[in-house]
Amino acid sequence: MSSSLPRRRLLQSSLLGLGSLAMPTLASHSVSQAGQKAKQNNKVRYCLNTSCIREAKLSLPELIDLTADAGYDGIEPWIREIDQYVETGGKLSDLRKQLEDRNLQVESAIGFPRWAVDDATERAAGFEEAKRGMELVAALGGTRIAAPPAGVNSKNATILDLRQVAARYRELLDLGVDLGVIPQVEIWGSSRNLSHLAEATFVAMAADHPKAAILPDIYHLYRGGSDFNGLRLLSGEAIQIFHVNDYPGSPERVQLNDGDRVYPGDGVAPLDDIFSALKQSGFSGVLSLELFNKDYWREDPQVVARTGLAKMKAAVERVWS
Repeated sequence: MSSSLPRRRLLQSSLLGLGSLAMPTLASHSVSQAGQKAKQNNKVRYCLNTSCIREAKLSLPELIDLTADAGYDGIEPWIREIDQYVETGGKLSDLRKQLEDRNLQVESAIGFPRWAVDDATERAAGFEEAKRGMELVAALGGTRIAAPPAGVNSKNATILDLRQVAARYRELLDLGVDLGVIPQVEIWGSSRNLSHLAEATFVAMAADHPKAAILPDIYHLYRGGSDFNGLRLLSGEAIQIFHVNDYPGSPERVQLNDGDRVYPGDGVAPLDDIFSALKQSGFSGVLSLELFNKDYWREDPQVVARTGLAKMKAAVERVWS
């Protein structure tokens, strides 16, 4: 640990330096194509990540109806929920029709393919798993999928060469483009790799791909030690999905876990600053509520969904009109 920690600090310092040189390329997209007027008029869509009500054990058709009834624009299911639906005899074509009938979009999906690992055999299997997940999402009319640091996140994991991770991400993007589903580099705050906004941004930029994107999360940004001011350096096109939640003032940052997430506005996150930074970047994507709070899991899932949407909208509308 004594030798790896200084190396990690040096890596993060180098990333910040590289980011400050290269970031205008990322930021110039929204300015050159959309201009300041679009920045002022950018709209957002609201989405429910099904983790919020996971322990209700609802089927995917039930989750779709609940999400639509609660007033969301989109849903972010987990790949395992789609698998369970198919395994019990469900047809993806029927599910897609239900989504269309309820005017609901599959904005993204959550899976855990090991696309970034060093081991070539394991990585090849990870790419096959990613391909399968992308095909499921595409069948439901979705166009995005999460690409988290699965397999390289444990405290004992090797610290990866981010240039190699970027090359692997580019390969994953090429696969996604062929299938019509874009993988987004997801930040995991407690991960050994890709725990910081600078790391995820470096990987996305170094991939040198026109479809590269990152998937931030309020809790994960804080948990990984990212400064929310970094969001100002990204264009609206760099972030298509943004996971929304809040976190309490205690325990300390490094002791927080997924279950500590709370409704937006019920914690101490600087939500006004976060949403102001997103608005100024030209973001016009999807705000997806993602919670793993066991107290919420014990409540009526419809109440949780409606409460989450109301609190998310209230936090956004304070700075976003």
